[in-house]
Formats: sequence, C-alpha cells, structure tokens
Amino acid sequence: MEYKINLLWDAEAAVWVAQSEDIPGLVLESGSFDALLERLRYAVPEILELNGIKNDESVNICYFSERRERVG
Repeated sequence: MEYKINLLWDAEAAVWVAQSEDIPGLVLESGSFDALLERLRYAVPEILELNGIKNDESVNICYFSERRERVG
C-alpha cells in the first residue's frame, strides 16, 4: 500500500508540516526537512497501527513538498 504525505513550509512558524488524507491523525512538524522525514519513517507505521491498519509488509510513502517564498 502506498500513502501520500504532503510536506508544507509554514513560513510564519518556520517549520515544515506533514499531513496526509491517507493517514488519519498524522500531523507532524519540524524545523528541518530531513528531520521531518526521519520522524515520519517511525511515526507512520505507529499511526497506521493505532488506526487499526495492519501492514505485514513494508509501507510505501510518497512525499509531496511545497515551499513558497516572497523575495525582493
């Protein structure tokens, strides 16, 4: 099974935020993009299990990132 996770930059809070329509209850944030990915690798299987979704195989995650900035 593949799960889609959106990673958005919150400029006001200066953090990356992860959310997913495929994984109810998933909301994580981190000041570092790489640190957020690392947290997700551990959190996703745990949240899926809490939601009653058991995966005997590896979980596939597809990340979609977006960061917008105003310059000038």
